[in-house]
Amino acid sequence: MKLNDVVEDLISLGRTEATQYREHKLETDQQYQNMGLAAMQQWEPTDTINGFQVRPGNYMLNGANEMPGAVNFTMYSLGATSCELVLFHRKEKEPFAVIPIPDEYRVGKVWSIMVFGLNIEDFEYCYHLDGPWDPKNGLLFDKTKVILDPYAKAVVGQRKWGESKEVNGSYHARVVHNNFHWDTSHFPNTPMEDSIIYEMHVRGFTKHPSSGVSYPGTFAGIIEKIPYLKELGVTAVELMPIFEFDEVANGHTYKGKKLYEYWGYNTVAFYAPNTSYAASAEYNREGRELKETIQLLKENGIEVILDVVFNHTAEGNEHGPYISFKGIDNNIYYMLTPDGRYYNFSGCGNTFNCNHPIVLQFIVDCLRYWVTRYHVDGFRFDLASILGRDELGRPMEDPPLLERLAFDPILGNVKLIAEAWDAGGMYQVGNFPAYNRWAEWNGKYRDTIRDFLKGNFWNAPEAAHRITGSMDLYYGVYKGYTSSVNFLTCHDGFTLYDLYSYNDKHNERNGWDNTDGSNDNRSWNCGAEGDTTDPAVNALRFKMMRNAIAVLMCSRGTPMVYSGDEFGNTQFGNNNGYCQDNEISWLDWRRLEKNRSYFEFYKYMIHFRRSHPVISRELKPAKCGLEPVMVCSGDPDNHDITQMTKMLGVMYSGYREDIHKDDIVYMLVNPFWEPQTVRMPPLPKGFSWGVCVNTALDQNGVWTHDRPVYLEHPVFQIEARCVMVFTAI
Repeated sequence: MKLNDVVEDLISLGRTEATQYREHKLETDQQYQNMGLAAMQQWEPTDTINGFQVRPGNYMLNGANEMPGAVNFTMYSLGATSCELVLFHRKEKEPFAVIPIPDEYRVGKVWSIMVFGLNIEDFEYCYHLDGPWDPKNGLLFDKTKVILDPYAKAVVGQRKWGESKEVNGSYHARVVHNNFHWDTSHFPNTPMEDSIIYEMHVRGFTKHPSSGVSYPGTFAGIIEKIPYLKELGVTAVELMPIFEFDEVANGHTYKGKKLYEYWGYNTVAFYAPNTSYAASAEYNREGRELKETIQLLKENGIEVILDVVFNHTAEGNEHGPYISFKGIDNNIYYMLTPDGRYYNFSGCGNTFNCNHPIVLQFIVDCLRYWVTRYHVDGFRFDLASILGRDELGRPMEDPPLLERLAFDPILGNVKLIAEAWDAGGMYQVGNFPAYNRWAEWNGKYRDTIRDFLKGNFWNAPEAAHRITGSMDLYYGVYKGYTSSVNFLTCHDGFTLYDLYSYNDKHNERNGWDNTDGSNDNRSWNCGAEGDTTDPAVNALRFKMMRNAIAVLMCSRGTPMVYSGDEFGNTQFGNNNGYCQDNEISWLDWRRLEKNRSYFEFYKYMIHFRRSHPVISRELKPAKCGLEPVMVCSGDPDNHDITQMTKMLGVMYSGYREDIHKDDIVYMLVNPFWEPQTVRMPPLPKGFSWGVCVNTALDQNGVWTHDRPVYLEHPVFQIEARCVMVFTAI
């Protein structure tokens, strides 16, 4: 099915009819795919409990799964002494059945039961677990409290954004049909060298009225923007958390206005997609629209990377809610102090005990699920350094979880990207247990290039390392250039426009007296704080933005960009929009037309990078004899880059077998506030330098050239605060 067909379905048929339309075409044997052949046989009940026909279940199927004629429920706990399955009719607060799972249905620490005669579209479920109550030893079993299945594929009450998610003070789960038919199982498998990652928030991407989509703030909204993403030239979208989270959990307000857990970094259910991101209700078919979105993105050559949060959960500390893990095995799933309190290396109240064998297996199972059921192409791990701590929070030399993920066969082709630090003070950029498999958000690239471009020319020595792939960091357990994910902006911090519009953060509307968010922004307002009508200041800001994207796209390593930066989106100086579900965080698409010339430049730089693979990787040696990488000052004979070096020249050379010619790219970066005299490197006979990019030209000039413009003089002055890019012609 093509993009236009699905969008037409979504718009003209409406979501309910579109779902029926898709399901009509499904083959029945797809319903039980991935369950194994054993699940296909017709099971027979063996017992009756509280009026329900039951039998021992399939212990290898975690969570609740639809079977022929029955539903299989599986729950495990090392410390619990009994388990009850609790069933509710849809939207009812009181259960219509409580089914104690017999001890003889327990194998090891696993309870599993098949219940016959259930209509999965007419019930919700949860569990009661009993066991010892000993908080000082981390045991919090309480049979009176409801336990959400940690393997729940859908959570009740999540449908409408901004409404309370709990049912009668607790969370219930639903069983989900596994009958989505993938028109293709194609995975683009774009190499990291060729990837350009676009980080986005699903809701914020299209929620603003200016987005022009039919279903703003949803997965369907992304579908409608696929042509735009293709035009921009990105190869992957990195979706900020899309697992179920409770956006109303914090209860915080500012001047009477409710604030939300907008970003989604407090996970309630790791297997359930956020149903408020779907354009319509998908009862018992949760995830269908997300799967359609993923399928269509991949059919258009765009991979999907999920931002996942395994460092903590929404249960918080000892004052937080009791959702699932606290009542299953609190002393196993969380890192606890000797008196049973929660270590907080995440900054969010608790820390997941990732390297305990039980927790490790849960994480592996979860990632495998999203790869096999949703066909995602990679994962970015929030505060990934926590994944390398032991149960007391100490860094491990060879963390079992990180090693397991690096070598897991099902995850063998997906991208694994670490945010290699945490809130407990561990910073591992260039020192992460990567096993020649993991890539990293390169925070040192962000900090160094921000400093250098705003005029801190004394950072030239480190800037040279960052631009050429950070090979001073990524050796040994790393895999070279592909280990570095280069970025200047992301969800956490200033947008690119704000980076050159504000000296200071302006987070007052977050309600914390502007004390939240980073103070280390390395920004520059170009002469005026915030919006201004001064044409000189505005021209300088966009020039600095052009410099930034030009350098990012001409750096070795995988570039990642933040959605909206391509047309100068602003958060009005807020560098911590985690709670802002409003115009602060939503992309204002009107700025696309307002800043169209900048968008065209941004798009050009992405396509320039893609058309010159010598930037992203070492090719075969250039036939002309030039070195693969050369770094110099404004004088090509001066390779001694010091703190007094006011500008950098970086040249990449290599032979492209696909076009049977040498590919040579040279970038000059002058961050200094005065023009500098430069001399171009000599080229072998038969080559001349052509100008492709000059960020110093005024807004009515031509910043880029579809075809390089012949450079007449090898010695010239490069303008102040300017980036120029050349190719050999």
